[in-house]
Amino acid sequence: MKIKNYMEDVVIHLLYTIVKDREDICKCEKCLSDVAAIALNRLKPHYVVSEKGEVYSKVLNMSIQFEADATTAITEAVEIVKKNPRHHRE
Repeated sequence: MKIKNYMEDVVIHLLYTIVKDREDICKCEKCLSDVAAIALNRLKPHYVVSEKGEVYSKVLNMSIQFEADATTAITEAVEIVKKNPRHHRE
């Protein structure tokens, strides 16, 4: 059985779009992973188990509010990680 949280794809896609032109954000793998994890924990998951479910989620993804919620969660997570990057501590 294969279960997937489609929000992971959405967050990863939007994350790179949001941070690509910002010079004030560390883009190391650890910081970007932390941002994605924080954002995903703040968003409602959308699990899919079939291509039909994934297509439904992609249609849902086109919603302006859906994208706005994900963008807000990512932006807030960026600020959290920016203030406390783990890559300096390990």
